[in-house]
Amino acid sequence: MTENSHATENTSVAEKPPENAAISGSSALTQEEIDRLSDGIVAAIKTVFDPEIPADIYELGLIYKIDIGEDRAVKIDMSLTSPNCPSAQELPIMAENAVASVPGVKEAKVEIVWDPPWDPSRMSDEARLVLNMW
Repeated sequence: MTENSHATENTSVAEKPPENAAISGSSALTQEEIDRLSDGIVAAIKTVFDPEIPADIYELGLIYKIDIGEDRAVKIDMSLTSPNCPSAQELPIMAENAVASVPGVKEAKVEIVWDPPWDPSRMSDEARLVLNMW
């Protein structure tokens, strides 16, 4: 892969959606702090499981974006496997509570998004293994 094609691949929207969330942090924070908070946030999200699916919401690819503000407030764009998901009310709250418990996070807010629609291609290999979807 050439240097230019690599740069284009990283900055443009990929044909296949990423398996897991894009994480961004405020330029007012040090990269070390963004990395520390990101690790804690992802670990916290991985504790949230869809009650009907034996995989966590991060590995299922339901977390689309994590944005860490300069005040350390975290905004998360999350989708659901279906608009008719029976856990639609509780999963975002569970994710907010998990992320809000990470040391250094001021607050957490989850917004449900439907664009792009979730599909199984967003799942990690770990989720595919648990769900026997190879």
